Amino acid sequence: MSPERKPFRRIGPDQRREAMIGAMLAVIAEDGIAAATTRAVAARAGVTPGLIRHYFDSKDALLSAAYERHMTDLTRATCHAGQGASAAERLAAFIVAGLSAPVVSAEAVSLWAGFLTHAQRSAGMQEVHARTYAEFRDHLQALVADALREAGHGAHGAAPKDVLRRHAIACNAVIDGLWLEGGMLPDAFAPGELASIGLDTIGAMLKLPLAARPEALTQGMTP
Repeated sequence: MSPERKPFRRIGPDQRREAMIGAMLAVIAEDGIAAATTRAVAARAGVTPGLIRHYFDSKDALLSAAYERHMTDLTRATCHAGQGASAAERLAAFIVAGLSAPVVSAEAVSLWAGFLTHAQRSAGMQEVHARTYAEFRDHLQALVADALREAGHGAHGAAPKDVLRRHAIACNAVIDGLWLEGGMLPDAFAPGELASIGLDTIGAMLKLPLAARPEALTQGMTP
């Protein structure tokens, strides 16, 4: 008696492409970027290596797409995880989301570290890095501008764009540094500790009182 065949399910090209990107991320997360060969990714995605080459003209193109997915997912989780009635609350929610699970995780940092070495040798990945960094920084800059305006900083008008840009770069550096440590040493910090440090540090830099709901910090969750 022949084995029962699994029912065939047709998926669109966009879904198939996304499945290949997801497979690339899964292989890198489990075995490292050196193990992410076209054959390994094809096996994980349940497709042939030839089909991957049909969608991506090179392994570098697939790596760039996977890196963009990873960075975009982190940015979206940070930007959309928390809301607030005031500009200061929205900025605080952004900081807490960026320094809490699931954004802070060993897997997220491991994936980022795996991509980092390759990105230094790949023009495509450098372009992805520059674009996703700018998107995150620009969103943060808008939140900072709103919070400063709300607090009455710069009573004669909004802060100059170059000043806001420097604020956003500095705030991003604080978030990035704490995110990296939290992912590398997940057991070294109490729940909510990284987010609390981020709020205190960025609040001091901007001369703004930033706070999140106590339960958000004690549970290590977004507000």
